[in-house]
Amino acid sequence: MTERHSMTRLGTIRTAREDAERPAPGWPAVILRVVGSGLLIATAAIHLDLYLTGYRTIPTIGWLFLLQVIAAFGLGLAVLAIPRRLAAGVLASRLAATAGAGFALATLGGYLLSVWTGLFGFKEVRTGAGIAAGLVEVAAFVVLAALALAPTPVKATTDGAAAAPARFPARIPPAATRAAGMTAAGLTVAALVLFGLVVAGASSPSPVATGTGLKTTTIGGITVLTNAKGFTLYSFAPDTPAASKCYGSCAAYWPPVTGTAAASPGVPGRVGTIERTDGSEQLTYNGHPLYTYIGDAAPGQARGNNLNLNGGLWHEVPVSR
Repeated sequence: MTERHSMTRLGTIRTAREDAERPAPGWPAVILRVVGSGLLIATAAIHLDLYLTGYRTIPTIGWLFLLQVIAAFGLGLAVLAIPRRLAAGVLASRLAATAGAGFALATLGGYLLSVWTGLFGFKEVRTGAGIAAGLVEVAAFVVLAALALAPTPVKATTDGAAAAPARFPARIPPAATRAAGMTAAGLTVAALVLFGLVVAGASSPSPVATGTGLKTTTIGGITVLTNAKGFTLYSFAPDTPAASKCYGSCAAYWPPVTGTAAASPGVPGRVGTIERTDGSEQLTYNGHPLYTYIGDAAPGQARGNNLNLNGGLWHEVPVSR
């Protein structure tokens, strides 16, 4: 009986010791991994949609969007897949989280720069989708920075005291963790303040006033309608001869052309106007409300032709003879 009791007690002690030696579960780090990965993949999805629905036609910017999609998907999967609970994987997990946080901050910086002063000859406009994407990138930076700075799970000794990990990397000292956390918090606040200032200072482009300055030009062997500055004019498939269907963020990317109904010399066809909801008069040509496209950086370009963007197809306006 005594021997059985001793064996039972020994088994209990062994079980308790094994439980004490198990690494801390680190559930906060698991949650940060899942959320951070999800935010990166959400960023990738947003950029993929923008790339496919119009930005692919913009030089340099289109390729940057595609690279952002690939990088965000790859980093999101790396953050999620690399196991932090293994000592050998802690360094790789930190590197993935750090790279993800840096990517989110760089992407946000690129957006702010393109809204503020322009980037590679392209100036972004303020839209609801752009603001939402920027906030997702700020959130991704916060979560991934926290994950990169999270302490390494440690084992406990049999007497309940914490012991340093047996293998590299060692646990970050609490003071260093707090300092790094304060630095990340400061960067987050700075990013939010800068984001708010830039977005508040940006504005959607005003309708393009052309008066009687409609002209024509030849693009790809087709004579098309342009505004007074020579920029290609477009029609939107969902429009009707009496009403425009392009408002909000749509009108930011495709500024409506306003002016008088008088036909310019040398421009055949029927020029008219419709009234927009803000009371302005938008020019029409043969019953089609007219727009420009912010992706056209110079006269003679027609990057918006045949795009399926903002709820419908866009076409350059051919001139009838």
